[in-house]
Amino acid sequence: MIDGVLAEEPNVGLAVLARYGHFTAMQVRQGRVRGLDLHLERLDRATRELFGRPVDRRLVVDSIRTVLDRPDASVRVYVFEVEKVHVFATVAPPVEVATAPQVVRSARYQRFLPHIKHMGGFPQHYLGLEAEREGFDEVLLTTDDGVISEGSITNLGCFDGQRVIWPQAPMLHGISMRLMEAALTKAGVPYGSRVLRVADLREFEAVFLTNSHGVVPVGSVDGVPLRLDEAAMARLIGLFEEMPWDEIHHA
Repeated sequence: MIDGVLAEEPNVGLAVLARYGHFTAMQVRQGRVRGLDLHLERLDRATRELFGRPVDRRLVVDSIRTVLDRPDASVRVYVFEVEKVHVFATVAPPVEVATAPQVVRSARYQRFLPHIKHMGGFPQHYLGLEAEREGFDEVLLTTDDGVISEGSITNLGCFDGQRVIWPQAPMLHGISMRLMEAALTKAGVPYGSRVLRVADLREFEAVFLTNSHGVVPVGSVDGVPLRLDEAAMARLIGLFEEMPWDEIHHA
């Protein structure tokens, strides 16, 4: 779906030419999505920064509605520039969140403009595939001196028994991370941030990842097992799962 019209051959070529742009990814269930307004806000904010104009929110919503050919799906909306700014929506089968604790490794890499979910994702995609081939589920991106920022496609959270701690580093403030923060606030659970290195993760009662798929615990990093308070983790997942699903409406 490009600019609200089902893509035909010339428009597909237009999408292939796209190099400069950004996107958002969401899971749709029964025609609904969590944090729709947050997705629209993300697209608008990045479009203003990259292209100096607001995104057409109505076009974004119309594109999502039109591209959906099933009640449950994975949807991505891209905003890119080829002569002018375009909105490009894609649909794929839904992805369920993993339930087993994730096996993670670290890698030295920092994204350019990390606060934007931009289309320059080759490096972290490569790192993710390389880790997958070696039996890992995800990669934690770190600075050269080992400070954790984010995962290749996730945000990292840590629970110390009282509050949730996020990495203090340049990163994407992910939609699911923001939804988790809203859920924590609603439940009266404080959260904050601090500088984190891989060795620090062993002190927490539970470490988890968030992305559009949901919330999943981390079992080990770089081969070192982490503590996992199953009751605490179940509570955190439960708080996230209680967040409402939004009708795909015009904003």
